[in-house]
Amino acid sequence: MQSPPPPTPLPPPHQTHQNPAPPPSLSEKPSLYTLPRHLTGYGAHPPSVTWPGNSRIALSFVLNYEEGAERAVPPDQHPENYLWEWAGAASTSASAEAAAPAQREGRRNFIAEQDYEYGSRIGCWRVLRLLNEFGWKGTLFLVASAGEQNPAFVHAAVEEAGWDVAAHGQRWVDMGGYGLGEVWEEVTGCVRRIQRLLGGKMPVGVYYGRVSEGARAVYPAVWKALGGRLGYSSEAYNDDQPYWVDLPWEEGEGGREGMLVVPYNQDCNDANFHIPPGFVSSNGDTYFNYLKDTFDCLYREGGKMMNVPLHPRIAGKPGRSEALRRFLGYVKGHEGVWVATREEIATFWKEKFPYEGGG
Repeated sequence: MQSPPPPTPLPPPHQTHQNPAPPPSLSEKPSLYTLPRHLTGYGAHPPSVTWPGNSRIALSFVLNYEEGAERAVPPDQHPENYLWEWAGAASTSASAEAAAPAQREGRRNFIAEQDYEYGSRIGCWRVLRLLNEFGWKGTLFLVASAGEQNPAFVHAAVEEAGWDVAAHGQRWVDMGGYGLGEVWEEVTGCVRRIQRLLGGKMPVGVYYGRVSEGARAVYPAVWKALGGRLGYSSEAYNDDQPYWVDLPWEEGEGGREGMLVVPYNQDCNDANFHIPPGFVSSNGDTYFNYLKDTFDCLYREGGKMMNVPLHPRIAGKPGRSEALRRFLGYVKGHEGVWVATREEIATFWKEKFPYEGGG
């Protein structure tokens, strides 16, 4: 069956309205946007949870859609050198030349560009078809400019398959060096562009990955300024269950809402195919076995959630997608598994464990 025709082309991003001004506290009291570490979490007594359908485990498939939003020449000084097949390679002169941005300043890297293009042309559709085949929904971590270049896929995943969307940047950027004001402008612009792409609906969640101090607490303030409420943040890797976080800037705001964290992970991330020692680029069996072992542990413990982070240009490759298919088939053979979007997980948690403060 053919893909649906793309929606009417979007107007350029510069035609959006001016972003709302940040709250005064962002510049006057930046310490209110610093979230302390919590090393103990739920400790020896995590919440006793039975997921919907009397399920023992909640399973979240996440597709990071970044293709077309990576560094490229132009407009960047260097091409992308992260999370593609030869990124960081240095074993041969050919691979080193293909990968190293220092050797390619001001020049396009066609191999990198086309590896990303495989994700947007082929890989995203392969992953979507695979989940559709099993009757399961996922979550789209969406980079705005990537989605704007492939609205047909966004439409198919969100409108047709019922996936939820989390904001993943205007471009696929590293915000590690951003000040709070820069974070505000970046995230606000991202939310508004995705909102336009979704026909007026704001993204439910947020995940950037490479963030600066204070960014996590800025997220819910952005949603509030835009007239919404952040459904969840996945900017965390420190638990197997959702949890609430207090927001210091909410003090004196006339009612605290907190921020729900639906934690993510790195260990099951298909990015490990490109990050040594990882899953080894050509070995899908290692990937399948690790996902299986993770599932077995959390299923046995009960009440936990498992993340399966995916990228179109990585898990969408034929050999790796077959390993993913084997894992889906393995999961299908178990009773009591709730495959859910992150929005569904967040909604369930809020109903069962509403915010009480002091988290």
